[in-house]
Amino acid sequence: MTETSPFFHYNSCIDAMGIMRSHAVSELKPRDGYLTNFLGVLIDPKFFPDLLEGKAGQVEPIPIPANWHADIAEWAAALRAVDLAGETFTIIELGCGWGCWLNNMGAAARRTSRKIRLIGIEGDLGHIQFAREACRANEFDESEVWLHHGIAAARDGKALFPIQQMAGKNWGLEPIFDASLFDIAKAKLSGKYEVLPMISLDRVSQGCSRIDLLHIDIQGSEADLIRDSLEFLNSRVAYMVVGTHSREIEGTIFSTLRAAGWGLEIERPAILSLAGLRPQVVVDGVQGWRNPRLLPY
Repeated sequence: MTETSPFFHYNSCIDAMGIMRSHAVSELKPRDGYLTNFLGVLIDPKFFPDLLEGKAGQVEPIPIPANWHADIAEWAAALRAVDLAGETFTIIELGCGWGCWLNNMGAAARRTSRKIRLIGIEGDLGHIQFAREACRANEFDESEVWLHHGIAAARDGKALFPIQQMAGKNWGLEPIFDASLFDIAKAKLSGKYEVLPMISLDRVSQGCSRIDLLHIDIQGSEADLIRDSLEFLNSRVAYMVVGTHSREIEGTIFSTLRAAGWGLEIERPAILSLAGLRPQVVVDGVQGWRNPRLLPY
């Protein structure tokens, strides 16, 4: 992609590409059965069969401006959190899928000799199994990884999550929060939904007093979660990377976090299509927020 790519068009007060280059691993060697990315992370192509078929045994270059999964803004924001961490790097990934940010940021932190805690929550049973496989392939010890099969929320409760027949085909499934007893019974009869626990951030955090990176990608519920979890975020989360699913969501998060004193270090708005005169998001946006209570400027 040339510099006409929309992924070069982000707003930042940090050296985004410089951060990425500082973490890129040189002289990587390919591994049979896996795609190897610029951080040395191994990815099984079966996680994304439509995108990664035929890429086993290859080594990817640094993703400037983007690769099949993320762009400059998101890579740089997440790696920024690693750089700002202390001797231990703790990440929570909400909607962790195959554990993309757990594995990538865990690998980056491990290369800087930090201790690591990788905590993820995911609603799709097949995807949570992918995350377990990816963490094993990238040689993270079981004591470093906590994976939860459930739905991230501001409070505990019950949610319904769509069941897909083949993991890796659909990565945008959305939960139904606060399911009633009637909804639960109907869902069980249909066989199309799984009843899962809604798990609060406090419970997901495993009692960690400081979260160096909270990565949120929960298919449109991010603004509500941030608003309803603000006390937890203010006191325990140092850096937050948010995948945004509409311009309205982006504006709501701006209002909530600016009023709470957070600092925005990098962002790329959601990329829209105006086909039919109606804005449709074709690429999610990304925001990287710094908590000055835990990371003073």
